[in-house]
Amino acid sequence: MTQSLSGRNFLKLLDFTPEEVVSLVDLAQELKEKKKKGIAHKELEGKNIVLLFEKTSTRTRCSFEVSGHDLGMGVTYLDSSGSQMGNKESIKDTARVLGRMFDGIEYRGFGQDIVDTLAQYAGVPVWNGLTDECHPTQTIADLLTIRENFGHFEGLKLVFMGDAKNNVANSLMVGCAMTGITFVACCPDSSKPDDALVARCQEIAREHNCEVMVSSDVNEATKDANIIYTDIWVSMGEPVELWEGRIKELSPYQVNASVMANAADDAIFLHCLPAFHDTDTTVAQQIEKKFGLTEMEVTDEVFESNQSKVFDEAENRMHAIKAIILATMR
Repeated sequence: MTQSLSGRNFLKLLDFTPEEVVSLVDLAQELKEKKKKGIAHKELEGKNIVLLFEKTSTRTRCSFEVSGHDLGMGVTYLDSSGSQMGNKESIKDTARVLGRMFDGIEYRGFGQDIVDTLAQYAGVPVWNGLTDECHPTQTIADLLTIRENFGHFEGLKLVFMGDAKNNVANSLMVGCAMTGITFVACCPDSSKPDDALVARCQEIAREHNCEVMVSSDVNEATKDANIIYTDIWVSMGEPVELWEGRIKELSPYQVNASVMANAADDAIFLHCLPAFHDTDTTVAQQIEKKFGLTEMEVTDEVFESNQSKVFDEAENRMHAIKAIILATMR
């Protein structure tokens, strides 16, 4: 049964109980089934939401727009050139203006303090589409994908490979601890998650019969893992000058056939996308020219394998976001 989240903001998973997090996964599954069966669910007809994007996105924008339309709402998109927020108008003033015009506000951009300020002053639900610190909508989609493949959460083991201090890893660590999935950050010392967050997640994990661990040993960390997860080595908004250093430190943590063979027989591969698994993009071609690499955080062999569930995961962003909107607005 879905927990009542009416009027709540969705800023980070630590704001919610494990039961509330699972209820969002339940609702996402219900809404996915309705969409697949062609059952209309315009439960928020007559309402309007605005999407504030300081960082571009394919999956997040499309997920919010399609979700809004499926729920019967009007959707307005504003990128950094379409709003005066933070430029000629303060964030709190922008929040108070938009809160008078819209029934919900999504923000995707930089510091967590920005989305927190929007939530403080808007007077309507505010949703975090991504900040430098957190990516909570991604985790709800990941949990839905995991449960679709295994039927449960408890007793599973997820290994996050590479830069384990980024926003995706931060939120995923919380989500795993809350649902009984052992989380292992497999990374060099330079990319370890925040110690305070690890300690908090370890407290939560103890209550749900799982563990949160950090390891630099790829073979030990990935042994018998059920889910292998990775992300790009240089996050959106970071300078291109970081590529050389990140490639050097993170290359040993590439997800390849050897890693997947060391995992459990039923292991799946997840990635929040976009992924650098070939040279079919402009950035990848630049990387190949400069560093001679044709694959980075994941090999094309793994990305295109039957173990890869990345496009199910991408679709589930829409169902997860729809659940978050509906749960907080109805």
